[in-house]
Amino acid sequence: MYKKSEKLLDRALKAIPLASQTFSKSLVHYPRGASPFFIEKGKGAKVWDVDGNEYIDFVNSLAAVTLGYCDQDVDNAVRAQMQNGVTFTLPHMLEMEVAEKLIEIIPCAEKVRFAKNGTDATSASIRIARAFTGKEHIAVCGYHGWQDWFIGSTTRNLGVPNSVKKLTHKFEFNNLESLEKIFQEQELACVIMEPMNVEYPKDNFLEKVKELVHENNALLIFDEIITGFRFSLGGAQTLFDVVPDLATFGKGMANGYPLSVVVGSNRVMKLVEDIFFSGTFGGETLSLAAASAVIDKYKKFNVIEHLYETGTYLLEQLNRLIDEGALADIFATSGHPSWSFIHIKPQQKYTTFEINTFFLQEMFKRGRLTLGTHNLSYSHTKTEIDELLAVYAEVLPMIKRHVDSQTLLENIDCEVLEPLFKVR
Repeated sequence: MYKKSEKLLDRALKAIPLASQTFSKSLVHYPRGASPFFIEKGKGAKVWDVDGNEYIDFVNSLAAVTLGYCDQDVDNAVRAQMQNGVTFTLPHMLEMEVAEKLIEIIPCAEKVRFAKNGTDATSASIRIARAFTGKEHIAVCGYHGWQDWFIGSTTRNLGVPNSVKKLTHKFEFNNLESLEKIFQEQELACVIMEPMNVEYPKDNFLEKVKELVHENNALLIFDEIITGFRFSLGGAQTLFDVVPDLATFGKGMANGYPLSVVVGSNRVMKLVEDIFFSGTFGGETLSLAAASAVIDKYKKFNVIEHLYETGTYLLEQLNRLIDEGALADIFATSGHPSWSFIHIKPQQKYTTFEINTFFLQEMFKRGRLTLGTHNLSYSHTKTEIDELLAVYAEVLPMIKRHVDSQTLLENIDCEVLEPLFKVR
């Protein structure tokens, strides 16, 4: 199935580390010998690899595609802007217009600053918070990008100075005591967190975090790079009715075009005039045109409602499959309907990574592109969900049979994946 992909992988490895610009799009996450490595094209909910294999895509460029590949309305807006230019000597009106649209829909947004990647935005938010509070230490919860201030708190911290690592402190989601302990030991500039990832906030957790943060004269930052444009048009802060001081958005806001943003209150964002957060391509017009079209389409077609309803159906049917098939000792689900997860539990004889390798091998073989997440797009209909469920109904019991009979490794046709680092 992957003859051309394998050949291109060998070629790319000679020029590009891991043959990809992104860890999560590389052979770190896709087992060699059982995976495609290069996609040729996409349309709607489907993609085709370089060998011509067709897949329903549930990864959607790591949740960056929320409407679907080659969305006609977005791409038409980009083509129209392309006729007038991409990047200029002075700002284009689109910067102002898209900023105004974001201020209208995001509760905490009174001022806006654009960037390109999620890491750009989260790093800028940290710098703003440190400048505003005059303090250096930060607390983190979730995944926030590749810059030293965050990645130094993970096992993938090679090259990060120890002095930087000491400034970042991790706390647990839905565990207020873990954050209280950090505040007892450190003067924090801010708390940056994903307002939700694998599990829902419990017992007014987000409200209590906000109260604790403000009691200690720090700032609360919501990393909504994924939750934004998925949980609601205004992000998780709208869904959960908790307004942070700063927030970062990216991924789905431009349906795959490179754009991220820092938004926040006037009193905090005023410091963007004084700190140095500046980039030549922050006002690049094609991505801004895409974002403008995305916002308009979300409003016109109730995209959020579609993602929620489709994802709810998926989780309900998948949980039924797990329960009726007596598969709960190996599999579980979690997350928001628009961004949900199927979890694999380690077994007595097999690790999670061994089981996951076989899982991916069999899912790819059947034309379902997944990494154990369901990053839904507006292009996913009940038809695509049913087709995914049909494959789950075949693959999940197969895994249980191989685990029970201890024949899993003999049926893995590729290299077993190795752990990268756990972020959620």
